[in-house]
Amino acid sequence: MSSNLEPIPITSQKHDPAWKHCQMFKNGERVQLKCIYCGKIFKGGGIHRIKEHLAGHKGNAATCLRVPSDVRVLMQESLDGVVVKKRKKQKIAEEITNVNQVSTEIQPYADQVDTNTGLLMIEKSDTLEPSSSLLVNREGTSNVAGERRKRGRGKSLPAEANALSFVPVELGARRVNNHVHMAIGRFLFDIGATMDAVNSVYFQPMVDAIVSGGSGALMPSCNDLQGWILRKSVEEVKSENDKVMAAWVRTGCSILVNQWNTQTGRILLNILVYCPEGTVFLKSIDASSVINSSDALYELLKQVVEEVGSKHVLQVITNGEEQYIVAGRRLAETFPTLYWTPCAAHCVDLILEDFAKLEWINAIIEQARSITKFIYNHSVVLNMVRRYTFGNDIVEPAATRSATNFTTLTRMVDLKNNLQAMVTSQQWVDCPYSKKPGGLAMLDLVSNQSFWSSCVLIVRLTSPLLRVLRMVGSKKRPAMGYVYAGMYRAKETIKKELVKRNEYMVYWNIIDHWWEQQWHHPLHAAGFYLNPRFFYSMEGDMPNEMLSGMLDCIEKLIPDVTVQDKITKEINSYKNSVGDFGRKMAVRARDTLLPVEWWSTYGGSCPNLARLAIRVLSQTCSTLGLKHNHIPFEKLHETRNCLEQQRLRDLIFVQCNLQLRQIGYESKQHDSMQPLSSESASIVEDWVTGIDAFLDDDTYPDWTTLETLSVNTMLLRPGDEVEELGAGFNDHEIFNRMKEGDNENAEDNVVS
Repeated sequence: MSSNLEPIPITSQKHDPAWKHCQMFKNGERVQLKCIYCGKIFKGGGIHRIKEHLAGHKGNAATCLRVPSDVRVLMQESLDGVVVKKRKKQKIAEEITNVNQVSTEIQPYADQVDTNTGLLMIEKSDTLEPSSSLLVNREGTSNVAGERRKRGRGKSLPAEANALSFVPVELGARRVNNHVHMAIGRFLFDIGATMDAVNSVYFQPMVDAIVSGGSGALMPSCNDLQGWILRKSVEEVKSENDKVMAAWVRTGCSILVNQWNTQTGRILLNILVYCPEGTVFLKSIDASSVINSSDALYELLKQVVEEVGSKHVLQVITNGEEQYIVAGRRLAETFPTLYWTPCAAHCVDLILEDFAKLEWINAIIEQARSITKFIYNHSVVLNMVRRYTFGNDIVEPAATRSATNFTTLTRMVDLKNNLQAMVTSQQWVDCPYSKKPGGLAMLDLVSNQSFWSSCVLIVRLTSPLLRVLRMVGSKKRPAMGYVYAGMYRAKETIKKELVKRNEYMVYWNIIDHWWEQQWHHPLHAAGFYLNPRFFYSMEGDMPNEMLSGMLDCIEKLIPDVTVQDKITKEINSYKNSVGDFGRKMAVRARDTLLPVEWWSTYGGSCPNLARLAIRVLSQTCSTLGLKHNHIPFEKLHETRNCLEQQRLRDLIFVQCNLQLRQIGYESKQHDSMQPLSSESASIVEDWVTGIDAFLDDDTYPDWTTLETLSVNTMLLRPGDEVEELGAGFNDHEIFNRMKEGDNENAEDNVVS
């Protein structure tokens, strides 16, 4: 260093983060900066040039080769913030340009533009008026009845005018950049990513970060990704998980054991921990060699409980196979303050599977599948169906194959009038596929009133069970306070639909076999008892089965007998709406607040009961939640190198926890579950798999001719499942187990 350089102290007024990584000198009248890592001296450019030097931005300054990776990231992020400010002005200019371009594009239609509304009239072929009560038109109103239909369409128009429909065009909207989309597509296709990768909540922030970095931004290398980026991601995830785990003290938690049978024959157990603050992925275990040993499973589960902390755990949820039952009961004996619980979602799925095996239901499902298989293997027919259903598919994927059978029947019933309008239209008559065997069979079924009557009955019998399946798999609210009411409504609906006891008992016996006899659980009963929405809607005395479940939870979850006695006294205050429980606000809030919020707000006079209620009502009922696709679980358990195995373990830890955080973005998840996609292939296989008779040489299917799914119309999704549960639980036949049903199921269990 030259002897005429005089050090200058960096004052606290200099706030830019780059000042911490350089030294300042005075050379005569000029100020120079020196990088503390590589010693390079900058005679001009100020702190911004030092920052570019440290961040590795090429152009104005040479890249520092000795800067720590975390400092480089910090400088890159700081520069990104500066670029964002500069790009705000550019964005305004681009939007102005977009307006000019859109104006130029719509000039040929100038005579069709309403200058008062700013709407562009775009020609559409064969516009069909929606007939389903669940369709939403482009004006955003439901086509439920003639009066509402008029409101959505306005005055009646001549046939020629009906070929035109008003589509709102936002003149300031972003222009679709085909060059950018193609670049993204090539990258995703090259790495073998699934199409729904763009639905990740991290996709748009990634794109924005790249844009803000400018054309000179350095992309991370493979070494960066498997090095400092992965290391920092692990730290971030652990930090977020710590916040979730801090809530366990108040809400307790549920350990979820998610079993996955891989294509290579491995049996992996993925261990998750749930609480209302979020679900945390702990680890993946290869249980292939021990899965049939209840002793080995017990030791494994015992280790997990000890790792989480038994004082926080209310239940361990697994599948309901025999080895889990034995291991779970032994676990509950070792840790007297927790329950073993079978997965409620798996239970409901088994009920639906048995429903589908009933001869008359199976026959209707097969007939419905013949319709969908024909449609989904001919692009011309599928395009026509989508036009008549306003862009909606008639196959609706659900969480499981059994549930998909009934969600698809529900969707077909919703679109019945649309399908009937299509097969009776001149367009269908002129279509060559209408003369083929599959087309003729579809016409017969769609026109068959008996077929539709059977579909409607099946939908009515199964829709409450589908509602329970959605509830236990939803992250909107903990399911423990609702699952018992959901099963009650399922049995009540079946009884009301079939009336005759010998008919509805067929379905009740299936439910009892999988639910009440084997998997009926005190936590479910306590969840019902402690949910004020349901508790106060009971007329007369609470069924003994419900009260027994509540008392069982008190004795098991609260080991201190003094506290048990206090809770018993406080239950009377809850039962009689004493104190804050009886406030008008509390009464109104029974139906509006989540049960946990209600107890937090109005349970202050009964602190011991309130603490128990919050812990019970904060639990889930199922192990649903983690997608196994594209996470290298098998590679982890095949790798024998210790260092690489640890890196894979950290990678899976990050991937799973990031995925679990995305649960709740239901609209995007639903968009990705289309019938003709690789993600839903295993779920909808029975509904869309081609039949050889359909695939003649002259009608070979061509996916490139499929029209893009509409984004302007949609089927209304099911309403709030909890609101649909309603109030009033007065059928004691549902609560009380039928003696003959008990005996039959007991005999079945002995035989099995």
